Amino acid sequence: MNLPLFHRDWWLDAVAPGSWDAVEVARGGSVVARLPYVARGPRRMRMLTQPPLTQFLGPWTARTPDAKPATALGDEMALQAELEAGLPAAAAFRQKFSPDVTGVLPFLWAGYRAEVRYTYRLEDLDSEEGLWSGLAGNIRREIRKARTRVTVREDLGLDRLQQVWAKTFARQGLPSPDHALLERIEAACAPRDSRATLFAVDDADRVHAVAYLVWDGEVTYYLLGGGDPELRTSGASSLLMWEAILRARKVGRVFDFEGSMLQPVERFFRAFGSRQTPYLLVSRVNRTAAAALAVRGLARRQGEMLRTLPGRARQAVAAGRDTART
Repeated sequence: MNLPLFHRDWWLDAVAPGSWDAVEVARGGSVVARLPYVARGPRRMRMLTQPPLTQFLGPWTARTPDAKPATALGDEMALQAELEAGLPAAAAFRQKFSPDVTGVLPFLWAGYRAEVRYTYRLEDLDSEEGLWSGLAGNIRREIRKARTRVTVREDLGLDRLQQVWAKTFARQGLPSPDHALLERIEAACAPRDSRATLFAVDDADRVHAVAYLVWDGEVTYYLLGGGDPELRTSGASSLLMWEAILRARKVGRVFDFEGSMLQPVERFFRAFGSRQTPYLLVSRVNRTAAAALAVRGLARRQGEMLRTLPGRARQAVAAGRDTART
């Protein structure tokens, strides 16, 4: 099986050790379809989802060589239906399907919803000159500026990468990412020559920005990255993204920015000449899970509101909420 990176056993073992499983369909002794998932929560509220730092999952189906389009589509739909039918009972299902999965009618017929989301991709990496000319003018200027201030290295290790990556989370008031998860990914990818770590470092040994790439021989993914908030004007983030694209040329034919629906991130990715590429977020929720998720969402929104209030106002709201409980 020529599985995508995120479907491979060793990747799933790294990002979801002991908590993933997969539905498979075999024909003639060979697996021709596969749908991995992670099961979370107690049995009554079990949710089938995907692991962290795993951009896409969903169904994989083997291609039928030289088949007529109608026959190939019919085979793909039949395999999707078998995969869906083989999933364990669950209160909810939610996964981002690969952009390669363009049709999900068997899931829709089974009561699922499909929402269109977007990533950004470069799908023609043949010409470095062509890639450079496709950059927005401000990105080219940022890259040129960064080259006078930093050097790109690959040898500083996970601890340094984690330190800078965590600063990006801290700037947004988010908890630090899971270092053990990153260590497992590194331990799985490094022996298979399926990753690269990039650091933009100045003469004072300050790391301005970092990036971590993973690939499967077809697609290179910008898995994670970040920058030091105090050094954001150096252009290092643009330089590292450009260097990531150049490395992707050596190991595959597609570079996936793992696009974000956040407007500033989308604008940055688009400036590299990438193509807006749709993918499907496929989900299904039963009534019990829908009610529980609605309550959880309300509590989360209230918590977010409290965090944005001034200190005394936050204390007053919290005190009122405690009074209402008694």
